[in-house]
Amino acid sequence: MNVDIITPDENLFTGEASSIIAPGSDGSLGILDNHAPLISSLKEGEITLTTSEGEKSFNVKGGVIEVLNNKVIILAG
Repeated sequence: MNVDIITPDENLFTGEASSIIAPGSDGSLGILDNHAPLISSLKEGEITLTTSEGEKSFNVKGGVIEVLNNKVIILAG
């Protein structure tokens, strides 16, 4: 799936990932290919992506995640 992680200051990540673990407001979110459409707020924590190059982690202070048609956009603080 295509993933964009964007903050007000910079674009942290743009590329393909096979899985995402994100700190949802109501608990941890696990997202794989063909996930159902989703919009959720995020709390402070770590986003972990599994890519072809291995795992990548990003610390965020909160934000919003949208999943739609194998495209994930994370607007992070």
